[in-house]
Amino acid sequence: MSGRDTIAALLDWVQHTGRWGALLFGLAYIPAAVLLVPASALTLGAGFVFGVVKGTAIVSLGSTAGAAAAFMVARHVGRDWVVRQTAGWPALGAVASAVESDAFKVVLLTRLSPLLPFNVLNYAFGLSAVPFRTYLLASWVGMLPGTIMYVSIGSAAQSVAALLSGELRRTPGQQIWFAFGLAATVAVTVLIARKAKRALSAIVRSP
Repeated sequence: MSGRDTIAALLDWVQHTGRWGALLFGLAYIPAAVLLVPASALTLGAGFVFGVVKGTAIVSLGSTAGAAAAFMVARHVGRDWVVRQTAGWPALGAVASAVESDAFKVVLLTRLSPLLPFNVLNYAFGLSAVPFRTYLLASWVGMLPGTIMYVSIGSAAQSVAALLSGELRRTPGQQIWFAFGLAATVAVTVLIARKAKRALSAIVRSP
């Protein structure tokens, strides 16, 4: 069974399971985050199955729980494994350094960006010095607008087949939000670059 078939079967099962289905659907974000599995299809599916309001609540809680789990794995359980998994993303080292002095701002901006990988960021922040509470709050706040956007897109799907085939169009409001996310990407890039420049200047000035 392909990944698309698996998600289709999950969505069909959830639609006929009631509250337990909603709970298990939210919990699915935890192994997805820990195993670095993209969960965008799940988020779109939440909109299709549960609607915007309920779907947003389920995804917000589930994705935040997943982010917390991956963070704890990186910090306390599998640090060496995480380092190997994130080795292909050298920019994340700069993110980890920047977070030391502006933790909430850096985590928030990276969560607002649609270009930075959600699952890899969880591990990168786990390897950094960011306090867990700060990470959790900034992640929840930063992920919420994108969650609403994707759930809204999913809620407009006419069928599971259309949902999984990508035959979905963004509304003007969703396009504006995507542009806002790109602006957040630029902001976090500038922030990190400034910190790197200050650090380099300090090294040059030191005896």
